[in-house]
Amino acid sequence: MILSIKAIEDAELLHAITGRLGELEWADGRGTAGKVAARVKRNEQAVMSGAAARALHDEISKIIIANAVINAASQPRRFSKLLISKTSGGGHYGSHVDNALMGAGEGRMRTDLSFTLFLTDPDTYEGGELVVHNAGVGQRMKGQPGELVLYPSTSIHEVTPVTSGERIVCVGWIESLIADGSARETLFDLENLRVSLRASLSEGSAELLTLDKTIANLKRRWSKL
Repeated sequence: MILSIKAIEDAELLHAITGRLGELEWADGRGTAGKVAARVKRNEQAVMSGAAARALHDEISKIIIANAVINAASQPRRFSKLLISKTSGGGHYGSHVDNALMGAGEGRMRTDLSFTLFLTDPDTYEGGELVVHNAGVGQRMKGQPGELVLYPSTSIHEVTPVTSGERIVCVGWIESLIADGSARETLFDLENLRVSLRASLSEGSAELLTLDKTIANLKRRWSKL
């Protein structure tokens, strides 16, 4: 399941966030890639230890973690630290698969879902599409600022060369309580159904109570703590 989610809808907040991108320091992006991915990665990453990057990281993290659609779709157990990437001058990120496990110690996590939050206007750069390959078909995406694409970490994906302008995105990963992707999709469908029914049924209706029970019991069956 690949979803496009409007993660930052407040125009003033988005403007404030993108306006601070110029404060970041940048380093070779290969430093944050696995051995195989580093061979096809040609971009820059923000130095996340810097004060400006830490502040931006914390602000964006709170927005992502609080997003209702992201939570319903991912059933998160934990979120990774965020990275901010800049691609320009023909830079790209060739076809690769994200590491199955990231982090160390208590922060070690399984990557079930990956996300890309677009921060720059797509009209200001050429190329730079996120391409997620599924069953031999590549889905190409070039989001508006504030748009987040959520997709399975199991997918082969790439970023096409940026031939002019500058593409800046924020990326991260989610470990889900529900390891099975088809089970997550079923729960997401049921959560959407519940939201829809609440508009026409009373909270204590038999239909909603039954749906609440079904969602809860499926989470009990499928969750891996």
